[in-house]
Amino acid sequence: MNDRNESLAPEEPANALNTSAWSEGDSRTFTDYARYFVPDRELQLQIICDLVPTLTKPFHILELCCGEGLLTRALLERFPHSTVHGFDGSLHMLKRAQTDLQKYNERFCGQLFDLAAHDWRTLSSWSSWPLHAVVSSLAVHHLDAREKQELFRDVHRMLQAGGVFVIADVVMAAGEQGKSAAAQSWDESVRQRALELDGNLSAFEYFQRERWNLFADPNPDPMDKPSTLVEQLGWLTEAGFAEADAYRMKAGHAIFGGRKI
Repeated sequence: MNDRNESLAPEEPANALNTSAWSEGDSRTFTDYARYFVPDRELQLQIICDLVPTLTKPFHILELCCGEGLLTRALLERFPHSTVHGFDGSLHMLKRAQTDLQKYNERFCGQLFDLAAHDWRTLSSWSSWPLHAVVSSLAVHHLDAREKQELFRDVHRMLQAGGVFVIADVVMAAGEQGKSAAAQSWDESVRQRALELDGNLSAFEYFQRERWNLFADPNPDPMDKPSTLVEQLGWLTEAGFAEADAYRMKAGHAIFGGRKI
């Protein structure tokens, strides 16, 4: 891949996420319900954008697991000189993103990938493009501790000096008291959002019925492998990031990251 036009088209299933772990049905469900299930989703998108330093020259952003493209759109709108490379493991998500982001033309490049794989991290293009930011929302918790540490090291290597890595994700509480508080807060957030958007609790009831609240589930989905915030800040520092910090925390959902100096 030598330039931005050589990104894999969504129809090419190379390196797609293992469907035994995350199915296209899961992608459709998340697309339909994320506006209820992600606490303060609009504010989350704003904060991530706020954490990307502004440049007046062309630059590149890599979004890991871009989904339907809501964060991508926010980044493209905020930074008119940016090109966003949206990588995702779901063909459904990428097709929807490409449809919704058509007006941005070549400023959005979608590609299928496997977050845990290493091939996409060593593409020759990363050495020629000014990769100014890597961002990710609700994806890194699907990696185990070792895979997270590898990802943090690889992202640090990929970024240019001054670039940032910003993660919005579910994080595991350090103890039972924190876990209980996160569970209650997440339930309440979804309940309030359902009433706000629909005037009824149908979405909240679905959230509970499908056991999306991993903090409340005694047998959480093995796909979910959240680490504590303290652990991940330490791994970011060990990977070489300066100013590793948490920027927001609500209902077990944190926004955190660091900067490459």
